[in-house]
Amino acid sequence: MEDLSLHILDIAENALNAGASLIEIEVMDHPGGNTLQITVRDNGRGMHEDMVKKVWDPFVTTRTTRRVGLGLSLLQQAAQQGGGRFHVTSEPGRGTEVRAEFQRDHIDRKPLGDMGATLVSLISGNPDVNFIFKSNYDGQEIELDTREIRLQLGETVPINSPPVLHLIKDLLGEYKG
Repeated sequence: MEDLSLHILDIAENALNAGASLIEIEVMDHPGGNTLQITVRDNGRGMHEDMVKKVWDPFVTTRTTRRVGLGLSLLQQAAQQGGGRFHVTSEPGRGTEVRAEFQRDHIDRKPLGDMGATLVSLISGNPDVNFIFKSNYDGQEIELDTREIRLQLGETVPINSPPVLHLIKDLLGEYKG
């Protein structure tokens, strides 16, 4: 994967496959502290502790449709190559949290990528799932919550209608961290 937003998309799709109805994505970018932290939390099925210990292995997956699960191991590799760390916590029936930390100015840190396109992709394909995106870039905060958007839209306009998705993309602008 060429940029971190594609890793985020993959982790969010894992959450969707685990039955999540709420997915929170946080991107905390602190140039002064030389850190970039990405966190993806969900309320899906979660994993037992023994499975969490194995998530780094690309040949271990909870999916039954294939025998490999490269997403988490690739994100772990990206974090380590970018001078950072990677951590997964999970609890059966409560969900999973994936956190990747990067040294912001590390020469091997992948670019964040287009978070607007990532969120629009997730929302358009999963209109009934609640997504929260929080970003902090050097003290400037952005927050998008699809529950609030749905309240504003009412019953007449679906959240995945093209004008709404275009508005979401514009709201996030070319946010690339």
